Amino acid sequence: MIKAVIFDMFETLITHYRSPLYFGRQIAAEVGIEEAVFRDVWDTTDHARTLGKTTLEETIELVLKKNGRYSETLYSSIIRKRKETKTECFRHLHPEILPMLDALRASGRKIGLITNCYLEESGVIRESVLFPYFDAVCMSCELGMMKPDPAIYCRCMDELSVCPEECLYVGDGGSRELESARSLGMHPVQAVWYFDRNPQAIRNPAFVQAETPSALPGFLGKL
Repeated sequence: MIKAVIFDMFETLITHYRSPLYFGRQIAAEVGIEEAVFRDVWDTTDHARTLGKTTLEETIELVLKKNGRYSETLYSSIIRKRKETKTECFRHLHPEILPMLDALRASGRKIGLITNCYLEESGVIRESVLFPYFDAVCMSCELGMMKPDPAIYCRCMDELSVCPEECLYVGDGGSRELESARSLGMHPVQAVWYFDRNPQAIRNPAFVQAETPSALPGFLGKL
């Protein structure tokens, strides 16, 4: 019996692609340097930012000073826009997300979150409309571990007091999250409801796919 459903966050519960983007390309344009030059620092700090070992603020300050672009006005603008665009994602949820979470809660299942995210995202997640639904929250930047490391899955299951075979894991498939969930004995489902606007989305035929959030409760009785 499935006792818990554990979700990925980005491109699963929320998507970046229904609101304005503010990724490396857009930040580089605001800084006024070539994207490749910006990514010399941005990309090389990604792992450390995901594990919470460095921050957005530290990284942007480094980029600006390294390229002779630092000013308090520009620095503050970038930090503000980055956080605002992350917050905006939660205003463009798939219309079935909240009803689906309500249905899971009504069924008595526990709900968990495992997400690879940065510190500027963790605060936004905690203030979001989704946060009260979670019985366990495992964010990479807070725990110093990230998917597909089995340790972060085990941490979440421990907090939910469930074993792998009692868990449905739902994610878009990035970071080999579905493969890791399966290797632990969880029941992975690929969430594809945001794939229509995500240019990096890839369906993986090795996994069951949920076309809409409302389809998820239907999987529970089959497992």
